[in-house]
Amino acid sequence: MTSHLTSHTAAATPRRRTVVKAAAATAALAPLAAAALGATPASAASAGPAFLHGVASGDPLPDGVLLWTRVTPAPEAVPGSGLGPALPVAWEVAEDRAFSRVVASGTVTATAAADHTVKADVRGLAPQTAYFYRFTAGSAVSAVGRTLTAPRHDARTDGVRFGVASCANWESGYFSAYRHLAARTDLQAVLHLGDYVYEYASGGYPEAKYTVRPHEPRHEITTLADYRIRHGRYKTDADLQALHAAHPVIAIWDDHEIANDAWSGGAENHTPGTEGDWAARAAAAKQAYFEWMPVRPSTAGTVYRRLRFGSLADLHLLDLRSFRSQPVKVGSGAVDDPERTITGRAQLDWLKAGLASSDAAWKLVGTSVMISPLAFGSLPAHLLAPLAKLLGLPQGGLAISTDQWDGYTDDRKELLAHLRDRNIRNTVFLTGDIHMAFANDVPVNAATYPGSGTAATEFVVTSVTSDNIDDMLHVPAHTASLAAEAAIKAANWHVKWLDMDSHGYGVLDVTAERSQMDYYVVSDKRRQDAGSSWTRSYRTLSGTQKVERAWSPVR
Repeated sequence: MTSHLTSHTAAATPRRRTVVKAAAATAALAPLAAAALGATPASAASAGPAFLHGVASGDPLPDGVLLWTRVTPAPEAVPGSGLGPALPVAWEVAEDRAFSRVVASGTVTATAAADHTVKADVRGLAPQTAYFYRFTAGSAVSAVGRTLTAPRHDARTDGVRFGVASCANWESGYFSAYRHLAARTDLQAVLHLGDYVYEYASGGYPEAKYTVRPHEPRHEITTLADYRIRHGRYKTDADLQALHAAHPVIAIWDDHEIANDAWSGGAENHTPGTEGDWAARAAAAKQAYFEWMPVRPSTAGTVYRRLRFGSLADLHLLDLRSFRSQPVKVGSGAVDDPERTITGRAQLDWLKAGLASSDAAWKLVGTSVMISPLAFGSLPAHLLAPLAKLLGLPQGGLAISTDQWDGYTDDRKELLAHLRDRNIRNTVFLTGDIHMAFANDVPVNAATYPGSGTAATEFVVTSVTSDNIDDMLHVPAHTASLAAEAAIKAANWHVKWLDMDSHGYGVLDVTAERSQMDYYVVSDKRRQDAGSSWTRSYRTLSGTQKVERAWSPVR
């Protein structure tokens, strides 16, 4: 079978970390990459081509999957260098780990123009089937990866289960959460909801004295070479390599893949006078992302796209950075301006049409920032509306973070009204970004909740490593945050549970009867051998659009 190579899309100290704050060099990379795989730099160099950054698969379809790797053709061809010869890379897909039953194979060419990354968009496979894959270049053979195709679009499947993760800052800790997800044998795929890499300079976040391990490059990344080096650094992590080798990954970006609090025309963490043209930086970041991630570029080179898992679930994945309006300050009534958008008109229309036409039992929406309102000072609508108009305040109360959907209330109002007016049931938003875990009803109107009803539910997963409130205050977990958690729940009745301190991941289990998120925490993000334990579970039953506690994880 011939391969289909997916084309690659061209394209100061941070002031804001995430909402939690409001609530309270390339030469150095080659030896590190070799060490991560148990090889020495000399042995890697003397062996000729080498696969130092693991293998990955993503975006599973009923008949195929996207395969990824990077080959180092020569010692000097480290990520971002632009050096090294082009060379053919062969790939194989087999029904068994020994590759005695190869079902598909092909060859792609790795070039410096794509940072020697390669992708093979393999088709012709059987639905809901596990496969093994590997790459070869000369005498070098990659690690073996395992992947899983999706069920047929019309298949009646008993259930589907996803790992869910977000926000992995290299300098804040180790990726043990990925290791625990990799060890599971019950996942259809892992959904990564953004902030897969961070753009900051070393010692910028967290401060240098709290850094667990340093970034490469050490400076803030702004150029194509910089972003490639940073992605390459991440892909030397053994736990991240294990995650990719074990499961297909379905990823979207948030802001840190580009720059903090990014929007269509800039970012909080971008200074045009000293850091160049924003459009050039954003294009470089996106090019490196598509080179280094097992993701198919979608409309206009963005990450919004749709995947289906039998008749059970449609997964709608959003890009909430490429088209959004510039954020406004907390407390500004401009958040209600109908001209402001977080999705862009075309993407919002695409999402609404997809939700309305879906015949799947569940409509899952991967959104990088929280859609549920999170505000203080929310009064009944008949009192708040005239007061807000007089004072120029947001009509939904003072939002904690205008970087979320709270800063773009007209888009949210239109989307939730669409769900209500079309009687679209069983919509579940899956969210990352804020380094906390939440289980929320998504109210039609927060000021009159619960009387006004709910339009959907939302499960938010905490960070893999990125700092939360107790990390920032450098106090023991579940101490300083307790008062903040109580205040948030008191002012936002639709928030059924939140955990502001833990680090970990989620496992979403979907059946015809319910969607349940099991929340897992790691014991210590600063330890490579950190353990993992279940902490809470919440679910929404089919047809209810309400979150309730489940008293045990799905087995």
